[in-house]
Amino acid sequence: MSKEVTDNTLRKNRLGVLGIVFFVVAASAPLVGMTGAVPIAIVLGNGAAAPGAYLFVGITLILFSVGFTAMTTKVTNAGAFFAYVGRGLGKNWGIGSAFASVVGYVTIQLAIYGFFGGILAYQMNTDVGVDMPWYVWAAIAWILVTALSLLSVDVGAKVLGTLMALEVLSLFISGIAILINHSGSMDFAASFSPSNIFAGGFTGGAGVAIAFALASFIGFEATAIYGEESKDPKRAVPRATYWAIGLITVLFTVVSFAMVTGLGSENVIGETLASSNNLADPAGVLFGLVDANVGHWLTVIMEWLVVSSLFAGLLAFQNANSRYIFALGRAGVLPRALGKTNKSGAPQGGVIVTSVLAGIVIASFVAGNLDPIANLFTWMSAVTAIAIMLVELLVSIAVIRFFMKNPGTHWFKAIVAPAISVISLGFGEYLLMSRFNLLSNLAVEVDGNGIPVLWSMNTLGWVLVLLPFIALVLGILWGVINKNDEGKISEDVLS
Repeated sequence: MSKEVTDNTLRKNRLGVLGIVFFVVAASAPLVGMTGAVPIAIVLGNGAAAPGAYLFVGITLILFSVGFTAMTTKVTNAGAFFAYVGRGLGKNWGIGSAFASVVGYVTIQLAIYGFFGGILAYQMNTDVGVDMPWYVWAAIAWILVTALSLLSVDVGAKVLGTLMALEVLSLFISGIAILINHSGSMDFAASFSPSNIFAGGFTGGAGVAIAFALASFIGFEATAIYGEESKDPKRAVPRATYWAIGLITVLFTVVSFAMVTGLGSENVIGETLASSNNLADPAGVLFGLVDANVGHWLTVIMEWLVVSSLFAGLLAFQNANSRYIFALGRAGVLPRALGKTNKSGAPQGGVIVTSVLAGIVIASFVAGNLDPIANLFTWMSAVTAIAIMLVELLVSIAVIRFFMKNPGTHWFKAIVAPAISVISLGFGEYLLMSRFNLLSNLAVEVDGNGIPVLWSMNTLGWVLVLLPFIALVLGILWGVINKNDEGKISEDVLS
């Protein structure tokens, strides 16, 4: 007897292209990136060419998506990336990439919990007069995110859609207003000429800017995770992927260019430092420009939209990680009880495990009296960037091998685009790892300009930077140990 929902199947036909795009763009938290990452990319990176770094990364990820989306016609699985790696490189590598992906999604959610709690505690105290510790606000978010995730994915999409629409609208209004008011100061060459974008080389300023740009795109790859729940996944996932990357690229490029233009490209580093109190308050750069070019009313709205953006990111990554755990449980990689859904069609076991893990780590940071932003956010978000880039690199290699064994797809999609992405993502992973000390604030040695020396990290830094690779190796070993005997790992991991 057929049912619309079984206890090991996600509910189908719940999401269209827009619903998937909502989750993915929300996960990238563009307002947080604009207020936090862009000013640092300008000052420590390539100055006025920071917008070009975002454009370069966006183009690189579009090339990655050419091969990635070509495989969506062959694989539709809530585990997405690990299923692709499994089909191309073998089951054990697929399991290893799944373990690395879980590390990436758990750590980014932890990072956002820290940032959300810290920001909301400050704003509630200064704007409303309610003084409560950061972990109280994080706990409230934890309860809401868990509850929404247990309801159903389409409920979450409606919440995310509303929040994301307001966030994107406010950014576009701000960017366009700044560009109109400073139309005579726009310097496209300063921001987009290759010589300026790559000034300082990959080990210098350009590398710093590109590393921050790469970190800002984390989350776009989640489109395929919702394949099982989408309407016509073979079309919805590729379209959502291109729409998501395109929207994120345009948003970051246009608004960051507006910020550079508003500050003045010739002295953008000095103006950024002045507006941000020497990067102590990076949000002051965008908010100061909005105050001057639109009005303080929009600044107030955007300050609260930062909070909603963070909440949207929490919900997006909670959904992504719970579906990874669900797919691993269904395939027998993790206990099969985790591969069950509730009456709403949500991956209940995955939601509970994700929430419990987050709660334990948050509690440990509270017990250790560690800072929610300087420690929890910076450490965890840096790990995420390494983990997701590692999995993307494996996917690109898997795409090439898969289509070499299964010809019939256009040569550009099957070989050329993924080969270019392998090279680009390899450089990207190098940049993220060598600059991990900058992303995580765990450097032990700086140069004459105060920028951390490449690969200079304390013991904790090395543990964190290697964590995704440790997870990859453990996953491969887990696959080797648990052969595909009865009751063990199912070949569903590859489909």
